Amino acid sequence: MGRIFLMAAVFLFLAAPLGAQEKKERLDFGGDSFLAGGTVVFDADGVDDLFMAGETVRGKRAIAGSAHLAGRKVSMTGAVGGDAYLAGMDVALEGRVAGDATLAGYTVRVGEVAGDLRVSGANLVLAGPVAGYALVAGDEVAFESTIAGDVSLTAREVTFADGARIGGKLTLYEEKPGALEVPARVVPEDRIERRKASEWSEATQDLEVWSIQRAFGRFLIGIVIVAAIAAAIAAVIPEKLADLRRAILQRPWRSLLVGFLAQSAVIGSTVILMLTIVGLLLAPAAVLVALVAAFAGYVVAAYAVGVGLLLLIGRPEPDSIATRALAAGTGALAVGIVALIPFLGWLFVLALALTGIGAIVVKVFRPGLFAAA
Repeated sequence: MGRIFLMAAVFLFLAAPLGAQEKKERLDFGGDSFLAGGTVVFDADGVDDLFMAGETVRGKRAIAGSAHLAGRKVSMTGAVGGDAYLAGMDVALEGRVAGDATLAGYTVRVGEVAGDLRVSGANLVLAGPVAGYALVAGDEVAFESTIAGDVSLTAREVTFADGARIGGKLTLYEEKPGALEVPARVVPEDRIERRKASEWSEATQDLEVWSIQRAFGRFLIGIVIVAAIAAAIAAVIPEKLADLRRAILQRPWRSLLVGFLAQSAVIGSTVILMLTIVGLLLAPAAVLVALVAAFAGYVVAAYAVGVGLLLLIGRPEPDSIATRALAAGTGALAVGIVALIPFLGWLFVLALALTGIGAIVVKVFRPGLFAAA
């Protein structure tokens, strides 16, 4: 499931120059097509893999390869010759998929899938036949066609249309095993296994039931974690953290450039290490360093944003644990809200983390090239 969100982050670099909501950018390379913008429509022929991101995303023509689509409203009516990865608020996969399909959204409707199906959302409709297995997690789920393979299902409410059939084994994960009624015409009782919802297997851990409460709760938890870490750092090393946030606020572009170069060096070293047998053992450490650096940079930069906002409204620089905690919370909340902006929020978070990394690098190593800048 994470693959499509990674591709959405890449699309930000195409979407960044867009000044108007209706503008769009397109790149065709090696038979693949990359599109990003506000309202994005794909209607070309002869494309292998398709990558799309935007507010409204529509794929109208058939493609030979795989489809990677992300947005608020996402639809793919053209046939997909490979696998399909769709994520959004309202998702509709109507074209036939020759491979596997992985979908996530609030409202999801999926048609014919020749391979396996993995789908998560609040309101799900399985309208077309599925030739393989199906992993399904939803609040309200409607089966309208045939699933040839096994089905693993967790849901609050399930309906079965007249044409619904399950050819394999049905494993139900319920709060109260036995609560969901399954007609014998869909699958006989001897092919139904009922388990507690808490036993939802690791194989399906990425398919969670979406809800506004869970999403809002995670948003708040993320803000609290960032704010708490920033406040703790401010309490332990207040002067050093003050130097870092001054560097970010006074020279943001220098910090961004240094952070970009530093993180690129770490990530590039991972690729180089993987080319050697001995280096393969060190590659995971390089990846860990990159991840830790990104998180540390994000926390420091979020604190700097909080201080900057407080200075804008006339408050003095924080000089106590309470005021530093206030700045940390303000920055974490502001950054979290901006990060919610579709697609552009990802770009902002990336730039923020790199800026924080740059400030840390300059503070620790003081590279001569940038110290005098």
